[in-house]
Amino acid sequence: MEPKQGDLQLPFPELGGDQPLIPVRMLNEHVYCPRLAYLEWVQSEWADSADTVDGRHRHQRVDKPSGDLPHADKAREDNIEIHARSVTLSSNSIGLIAKLDLIEGEGDIVTPVDYKRGKRPHTARGVYDPERVQLCAQGLLLREHGYVCDEGAIYYVAGKERVAVPFDDELLALTRNAIAELRAMAAGGRIPDPLVDSPKCPRCSLVTICLPDEVQFLHRAELAPRPLAVPHHETMPLYVQQYNAKLAKKGDVLEVSKDDQLLAKARIGEVSQVVLMGNVYVTSPCLAELMQRDIPVTWHSYGGWFYGHTVGNGHKNVELRSAQYRTSFSDAACLRVARGLVAAKIANCRTQLRRNWKLEDKPERLLADLKRIQKQCESADSLPTLLGIEGNAAALYFGHFRNTLKPAAAEDEALLSFDFTLRNRRPPTDPINAMLSFAYTLLARTLTVTLQSVGFDPFRGFYHQPRYGRPALALDLMEPFRPLLADSVVIQVINNGEVHPSDFVSAAGSVNLTPDGRKRFIAAFERRLGHEITHPLFGYRLSYRRLLELQARLLGRFLLGELDDYPNFTTR
Repeated sequence: MEPKQGDLQLPFPELGGDQPLIPVRMLNEHVYCPRLAYLEWVQSEWADSADTVDGRHRHQRVDKPSGDLPHADKAREDNIEIHARSVTLSSNSIGLIAKLDLIEGEGDIVTPVDYKRGKRPHTARGVYDPERVQLCAQGLLLREHGYVCDEGAIYYVAGKERVAVPFDDELLALTRNAIAELRAMAAGGRIPDPLVDSPKCPRCSLVTICLPDEVQFLHRAELAPRPLAVPHHETMPLYVQQYNAKLAKKGDVLEVSKDDQLLAKARIGEVSQVVLMGNVYVTSPCLAELMQRDIPVTWHSYGGWFYGHTVGNGHKNVELRSAQYRTSFSDAACLRVARGLVAAKIANCRTQLRRNWKLEDKPERLLADLKRIQKQCESADSLPTLLGIEGNAAALYFGHFRNTLKPAAAEDEALLSFDFTLRNRRPPTDPINAMLSFAYTLLARTLTVTLQSVGFDPFRGFYHQPRYGRPALALDLMEPFRPLLADSVVIQVINNGEVHPSDFVSAAGSVNLTPDGRKRFIAAFERRLGHEITHPLFGYRLSYRRLLELQARLLGRFLLGELDDYPNFTTR
């Protein structure tokens, strides 16, 4: 029997120009899950989990550089004993870069030691393949720098065990194949398909970004998605509306003061974003700290008009923004997305009226008319036509808005001097319109920050066309949520008696909430965002705040070609 001919080993083409080196830890991720490696390396996605935080803590010692890695020739000639921590090596010839936790050796014979947070797995080799490949890649880098490196070691911090990993022919081939696969995958610009019902997914820190079960479900609808393991939101927005207030940083605490008198304080780690209303001064050190921690600062007029927001470098996912721009320049694609958004908005308006109707006679005719108008969205042949359909639905909806209020509240003309057939704004001329406008501003700000954090450009939309200073994409995505997250808050604060006629001030034909009224309204809005619902498609429970992020990420999956259509949210 003739011996089997092995694969011909071809040298890796040396990198040139601006081609990036592959971080060795990405080889680990690629062998573990190619989609995870693509998300982290190509799309720059990242999210912490308990495991990643614990891993960083356990790496503190080895992350501090110590010792020295001399040139291989000098180490061989002088037979130098080597014990170097946190050493960065790179090579264009094999296209890799790595920070090695520990290098031990004598002369030019060295052993890389990689630290892992857990305990040694009970496998035949004592080490999983992703860790073996990562360690072998470090060995290849050491060889490129002139050292002799035939094995490495994994040190498991939790179990305090060290496992040797020989760099045999099988592992070298596996490592070189992983390098070639990852390079080709990144160059191809197509994200790998998600794993199917894999036990790896629930504990993955990127599961809420990757959405493996959701993407598979929307493709085939065979397996119901597993509940997202989303931690409870421990952070909340910090609102500052005191005129001439000062926001400063003292240690890990944000302090709000006026005329050197402390008004409020909050730990930075407990703040999700800072909302400034009116003339508020922010110190440079405070703003720099917020930008470094990716905590956005949103700026509003004193009356609540949303000016914009300040963030750090922003998200690095160029692929997502490129797909967003491509779609936004296609009239047909814009119309397709807009039809779904408006249809979902009208459907949620119907649900809002049905749920909150206070009269004894059920609005069967009204609901039927709204459903008829909703179906017209499917045949709309242009954005202006769709805008007219939305306007017809809005006239019906707001024309019966009064009937969602309790009889006692509906009779309070001092509070509800509202036409109920017409929305007015800029400026609002009655309390209802003032609250609706303020709620829409809060929702637009929330979605602008969410879209920015996901990687979108919030100012380039599909239904709302670009206009200076208008967050068009945020306005697009908020359409289905206007009745659910804005109108519902207005209904709630009126029916619950949380706002009163004395909570409004009128000047020059404009009506606005007073500071105290605005504070209570903001609290009601934030409560609504924290309200948990059951997702009608996926079947698990999540808060509206989390739902907005989920919808933004599903939009990204659609624009990048993973989904055939954008699944709008409509409640039952």
